[in-house]
Amino acid sequence: MFVPGNAYIEEWSYAEKEAPTVNKRTFTYKIVEGCAIKADVHSIDEGAGKPAIVLIHGGCLIMGGRTENEILVEMLTKAGYTVISIDYRLAPETKLEGILEDLRDAFRWVRKDGEDLLNINPNRMGAMGCSAGGYLTLMSGFMVDTPPKVLVSFYGYSDVNGAWYSKPDPFYRRQPLVAESIARAAVGTNPISETVGPHDRHLFYLYCRQNGLWPKEVTGYDPEKEPRKFDRFSPVRNVTEQYPPTLLLHGDRDTDVPYAQSVAMSKKLGEAGVDHDLITAFGKGHGFDDVGFRDPAVAVALNRVLVFLKQRM
Repeated sequence: MFVPGNAYIEEWSYAEKEAPTVNKRTFTYKIVEGCAIKADVHSIDEGAGKPAIVLIHGGCLIMGGRTENEILVEMLTKAGYTVISIDYRLAPETKLEGILEDLRDAFRWVRKDGEDLLNINPNRMGAMGCSAGGYLTLMSGFMVDTPPKVLVSFYGYSDVNGAWYSKPDPFYRRQPLVAESIARAAVGTNPISETVGPHDRHLFYLYCRQNGLWPKEVTGYDPEKEPRKFDRFSPVRNVTEQYPPTLLLHGDRDTDVPYAQSVAMSKKLGEAGVDHDLITAFGKGHGFDDVGFRDPAVAVALNRVLVFLKQRM
C-alpha cells in the first residue's frame, strides 16, 4: 500500500500509452585520468525543446552503471521525456568529492549542449535516482550550478554519516562476514565509472556495512574525528527555501537505507517551506520499484511520480 502525503489533482495512466520505439545515443561527457565517463540519452523522437530527466543510477556509490533503471527509462520516455542516464566515477577508487564533481559536470554538459546536441529544453530538466542515485539526486538540489526544476528520490539517503552507515549494521552482520583481504581484492586503485559483467564489488560494500566503514571509505574522512566534514555531503543539512520541489519514495521495511532517511528529509523540506511529498511504500523494502507496473501498488506509486513531474515541469 502506498500513501502519498498530499492529494493529487490529476491522474496519468501509463497503461493507456502504446509502447514507443526508444532511440538511444551514447556520449562521453568527461574524461578524467583516462577514465571515460558516459551518458546514454534515450528519447522517442528527435523533436526539439523536450523536457528532460537526468537519471542517476544506484549501487551505494561503489558499483553499477548508466544501463540500469530500464523500467524508469521506459516509463519516462513513454511519458514524453528525454532521459539522460549518467555514469560517474565509483568509490572507493574515487572519493565522494570526485563523484560530486562528476555530477556537477554532467549537469553543466546537459545545460551547455542540451538544446543543440540533445534536442532538449535545459530549463525544463528534472533529476531522478534510486538509492545512491536518489542521494545524488538530492545533492543536485543544492550543489550543481543551476539545480533541476524537480527532484525524485527513490529510497535515497539524506545523511551520509548517521549511525546506520558509520556503525556495524545488524542486518548485514547476519550475513557471512567478509574478510578485509577479500573486500580489498574486489576493488582497485584506478578510477572506473561503471561496472560491466560479473564483478565482486558488492563484497566491498558488504564489508563496509558489516564494519561501519562506508562513510570513511567513500569520503576519505573519519565520521568520528571529522563529523563537520560531512555537512556538505548531506542533503538534509543543506535545505533552504530555494530547494527544488521534491518527491520522496521509500519502503518502510527497507533494510539497506532506513525509511527514516526520507522521513527526516521530508520534515526538513517542510520546515523550509519547500514543495514536496513523501510516498510511503508500506511493507516494502529496498528496490520495491524493480517489479515495475506488474505490481498494481507499485504502478500507483509510479503514476504518482509522473503526475508530480508533469505538474512541476
